[in-house]
Amino acid sequence: MKTHNIEIQRVRSMSHDIHGMVHLKVDALVQTVTNHDDDPSSVISLTEANLRVLQSLIKNQLLELDKRKARSRF
Repeated sequence: MKTHNIEIQRVRSMSHDIHGMVHLKVDALVQTVTNHDDDPSSVISLTEANLRVLQSLIKNQLLELDKRKARSRF
């Protein structure tokens, strides 16, 4: 498994498809790193402003996905 340092520069857009997959378009700096730990993992870094944009986009996508779900009828 390759590990990366990913720095989100800008969140551009977010969308989803009919299969429930969410697609996020970002400008990012991606660097491969050699991990010396036993736990290989990638790290995503972003500013507070970009995090707030991402949070807002995620909330909107969840609302869109919820609108498409069938309503239970009791």
